Parts: sequence; C-alpha cells; structure tokens
Amino acid sequence: MILVTGATGNIGSSLVRELVRRGARIRALVRDPGRAGDLPDEVERHHGDLEDEATLVSSFRDVDRMFLLTPGIGTSMARNALRAAARARVQHVVLLSSTNVFGDPVPAMGRWHHEREEMVTQSGIPWTILRPSGFMSNALEWLPTLADGGYVLDATGPGRHAVIDPADIATVAAVTLTEPGHVGAAYTLTGPESLTASDQVHTLSDVLGRDIALRTVNTADEAVRSRFPQGAPAPLAAAIVEAWSLMRADTVGERTNTVEDLTGSVPHTFRMWCQQHADAFVGSW
Repeated sequence: MILVTGATGNIGSSLVRELVRRGARIRALVRDPGRAGDLPDEVERHHGDLEDEATLVSSFRDVDRMFLLTPGIGTSMARNALRAAARARVQHVVLLSSTNVFGDPVPAMGRWHHEREEMVTQSGIPWTILRPSGFMSNALEWLPTLADGGYVLDATGPGRHAVIDPADIATVAAVTLTEPGHVGAAYTLTGPESLTASDQVHTLSDVLGRDIALRTVNTADEAVRSRFPQGAPAPLAAAIVEAWSLMRADTVGERTNTVEDLTGSVPHTFRMWCQQHADAFVGSW
C-alpha cells in the first residue's frame, strides 16, 4: 500500500493517476475530503491532518511506502508523518524537496527543505529524495496581474531557470515508489529548457494569442507580490527576495537529464504545459 500526501495538489493528483495506471494500491491522505472528489475511484481516501499526529494512526495502517509532500515553511508536518511512518514500519519514503537546498550557505528558501531532508535521512526509514527545480505551474500565479492589466511582474530579469512540469515530477515519483534501485538516491529534476521569465511570458502569449506585457520589479515588496499577491509572512517574504536575487544572478540555469533517464521520456517543454493549461488563463483573463 502506497500512502500519498498532498494527493489533491498539482503533483499529488498526477502521481495518484500514474500509480493507478501502474496497478498500485493507493491511499490518499486528505485534510479536506471535499477536495478528494476528483481522485480515481480505485484510491482509498483517509481523512487526516499532518499537523495533528493523532489523526494519522489509521491512515498509516498497512502502508509500506509513502510519498511525502508537506507545504509551507515549517517542519512539524514532516516530523509527524515520519513518526507515524516509523510506528507503522513503512519500508520506503519518497520525499519531495527542492533544488533550493543547494548552496553554501543554504539559502533561506531551501532551509526548510534541507531540514526535512535531514529528518528523512535520519529517520531510519529507507528513503529517496526528489529535488525539482521551479514548477511550470507557478505561472498560474500570474493570473491576478493578467486579470488586472494583462501584465506579468518580472523579478528575475536575465536569470534562467529550467522549470519543470509537476506531471513529470509525479512520473519520477511513481518510478521511485514502484521500481527497485532508488533507495538512498537524491535526484535533481529539471525541465528540458533554461528560460528567462521573458521567455516564458513570450511563450504563453504566443500560445494564447494575446499580448502580455512584462513589468520589471523595482522593490522588495513588488518581488514578494509577484509570487504572493496577498502578501506573505515575514520569514517567507525575506526568503522570496533572496531567492529572486539568486535567480537573477544565474544566467545559465542548471538543466539535468534525470527525468528522461528515470522515465524513458523527454520532460515536457513550457510550451507544452501552456497548451495543456491554456483554459486556466483564458477563463480567468
């Protein structure tokens, strides 16, 4: 039995579908049962909250493998999940981390991911770590400014980033959960192209057939709002500003072949992602 946390999100929902296709037995841990209606019928739904360790006992019963995705900047949810996994004698945990863990010192945006990795590697449970680059789906965060004036805020200028489709992350996760040979491995996952924000906006504009203006971010507050239009807690806001600065300085953008090596398929391009998700932009702008 494979337990999937974050099963209703961009990565988790794709992972669940891929695991169903592979014939795996799956249990989805969901905090809000109302969001689980789109999961395949074959998937068990268990109501539980990673913030409340007491709710996890029944969800981990008979589980032998787990996909661990925890949102936000804290570590308590990962700690609770690993404690429950240890009690249930889970045999393998696949952790979703981030390329933000790289750096000396580790940047603030990667510090929480680094702490979670440490928890996993020291848990005594066999592990695999996935470190994806930025998600293509982060482009959906442009919707408020697109709706407001048909523009996107650019905080990274000449910086390049090989963004990845969450569906490709999910496929890699399915491989590591269902095939042997991945225990103790940490994989860096990227898309096939190193792109600037301008490249991405131009591609989206071309796919939609609509002009999109690019506005340079001039202040730290604008940098935060380019990712979180409603604002962010102070520690997260500071981490975002630092991350944008580091991304702006990286004019190469690391790219790996790991997705293709593990799955046998070339990862999706940003254009392909835009074509698949065009309705989300057309319907809201």
